[in-house]
Amino acid sequence: MSKCDCTTPCCNLSIEGPEQERFIAMLKAAGNPIRFEILKFLVTHPGCITGNIVDHLPIAQATVSQHLAVLREAGWIEGTTEGPATCYCLSKNAIDWFKTIVAKIF
Repeated sequence: MSKCDCTTPCCNLSIEGPEQERFIAMLKAAGNPIRFEILKFLVTHPGCITGNIVDHLPIAQATVSQHLAVLREAGWIEGTTEGPATCYCLSKNAIDWFKTIVAKIF
């Protein structure tokens, strides 16, 4: 059995402050099963309105709207108002940033 050496760092993970808070907020938002399902849906259906997302999920419109607000606040999605509807898509900039942070960690 090999002995673990935790006294010498193997790498440098420099994430802290606002960057770390943003990363954790994104993880928390995506960690909810309904919100993860919304993200999956938006990957395959970019540019959908709230009603399309509601039709895809077994929950009420008001609950979907709450989940969309969390995803938007965490930076995962962007919404554009078009008349009475809001059209949602994934935020390319936020996802690229998230990928960069994950690459630094792993």
